Amino acid sequence: MLALIGVQLVVSLLAASIMQRMAPHCSFARWLLCNGSLFRFKHPSEGELCALAGKQMPSKPSKRDRRQNGDSKPLTVPKDIDLHLEKAPVSVLDALVLRFFLEYQWLIDFAVYAMGIYLFTEGYFCVVDPAKEVHIGAIWCVLTVLCCLKTLHSLMGHYFRSDEGGERSVCLAFGFLSLLVAMLVLVVREDYLEFGLEPGFNSLFDNLEVFAKHQGFAEWSVPVTKLTVKLGLAAICAFIGALLAFPGLRLAQTHLDAVQMNSDRPFIQMLLHMSFLAPVVVIVLWIKPIARDFLGNAPMGKTSVTLMSSAVFDSVRLWTVVVLCCLRLALTRYHMQAYLNLSQKWVDQMKKEAGRIAAIDIQRKVTRVFCYLTIVTLQYMVPVLLILFSTLALKALEWSCIWLHPSSHQFKPSSLSLLKKSRPKP
Repeated sequence: MLALIGVQLVVSLLAASIMQRMAPHCSFARWLLCNGSLFRFKHPSEGELCALAGKQMPSKPSKRDRRQNGDSKPLTVPKDIDLHLEKAPVSVLDALVLRFFLEYQWLIDFAVYAMGIYLFTEGYFCVVDPAKEVHIGAIWCVLTVLCCLKTLHSLMGHYFRSDEGGERSVCLAFGFLSLLVAMLVLVVREDYLEFGLEPGFNSLFDNLEVFAKHQGFAEWSVPVTKLTVKLGLAAICAFIGALLAFPGLRLAQTHLDAVQMNSDRPFIQMLLHMSFLAPVVVIVLWIKPIARDFLGNAPMGKTSVTLMSSAVFDSVRLWTVVVLCCLRLALTRYHMQAYLNLSQKWVDQMKKEAGRIAAIDIQRKVTRVFCYLTIVTLQYMVPVLLILFSTLALKALEWSCIWLHPSSHQFKPSSLSLLKKSRPKP
């Protein structure tokens, strides 16, 4: 069987079978939320609120009284009552009723198995010649990226279907802002932003030109096609920017709450700040004058010293992205607990206000925070998984172990490039 379909495909089929069989019994996503480290706040009952307000629990009216007097007024209590919410660990039964929980569980478990397949394939290719087989780990990474985009699209659709139009406006505003930024980035030269777009465009259109002429298409307009591809890239960036609008806003809020929650733990605060500033570090690594040019030709007095070769810099840059993604994933619990603490934070804010509030409103406010736990978890984890598996997929498509052997980072010319070189000159 191994000789017929290959080792990678056998391992992939085995992983898919294990994932399907073990999901109801053993799930990493379910353990992440329900391992007892996260605590939710229970909403107070009407009896508890009446006891805190110093009044008796009103008796429920009979059906005859409701028909005669109509609906009774809702129970109200003073806002400044000494209310303290009861904590309870998040259990599996509590999480099963949450919205998007099944989507969350499937995506996280799929990402875990995809990472396992990728690591196995990388180790396998360090032993076997990678040019002889297809990197099936890259396929799993691409599938994970597509699943992440689909999940973000489902979350954005949830906001678009909302009765209030504020969420829809925020998504559209972030989309147009991302479109503007993407168009500005596309006009920046490669001497400043090292995205590799121009070399990629040149290679792509040179190959397409040769292919089109060999197929008999005499008219081939490269500038128009190049502009179309750039506009397509800008549109894709705008779409992704709209998808990441609310995850970005949620991350900023949970980061602030997590820092305040761990005010007595300076080491955790330092890790939280490092995780929050990780995108800035990644952007700096792709600014050529600051990163590659400085490390490759660092000034030391009147001379210059090469601190890091170009191949080593590529490897270090990929490792940096992976490490920062792992750091943010490791801090998931602190952000989620900071979000769950919003219930008690809202109650503390309510105590400072004057007037009365309906008991049902207090119960709704406290319950609503927990009901959105899986949505907030997806908004936190999916962007990180999107970046992580995009990086792994790009690395895997190069078919070389540049993690351990940066000097083997080589590209092979495509068949179209060879065809162009072999074309007779007129």
